[in-house]
Amino acid sequence: MFIFLLLFSVHISAQKSFSKDDAIFVIDTFFNGFHKADTLIMKSVVMDGAILQSAFKNRKGVDVVEETNFGNFINSIASKPSHQVWNEKILDYIVSIDGNLVHVWTPYEFYLNGVFSHCGANSFTIANINGSWKIIHLIDSRRREDCSEFKK
Repeated sequence: MFIFLLLFSVHISAQKSFSKDDAIFVIDTFFNGFHKADTLIMKSVVMDGAILQSAFKNRKGVDVVEETNFGNFINSIASKPSHQVWNEKILDYIVSIDGNLVHVWTPYEFYLNGVFSHCGANSFTIANINGSWKIIHLIDSRRREDCSEFKK
């Protein structure tokens, strides 16, 4: 038992802990794929079956949370018209880490063909899945007005 505990503790201490820079790398990889419309890059940091949601006010002004199939989202990226340029400008990375669970909050501005479209925040949950850090949940907010707080 003593040998097992000794070897187990050596194994744990030898593992590199996940850092803020590692979390930012995962998010930047996701957006690198997004901006290039390269779904393979995006999928490299997203768990199969990840949850994708958006929180926003609908046309009637009612707050809603809408879930989208991540596969459908990936397909929309792959089939985006080549003349459309989507640019999600990340304004900050607020990272919290506890063991194998990571949360990254990223306020953003979104531009379509260089024209401001909307702003909001992304909330990413990242977890260690079989030794690989993957996005397991993404929820974003969206609004067209009152974006000045993000530009500070």
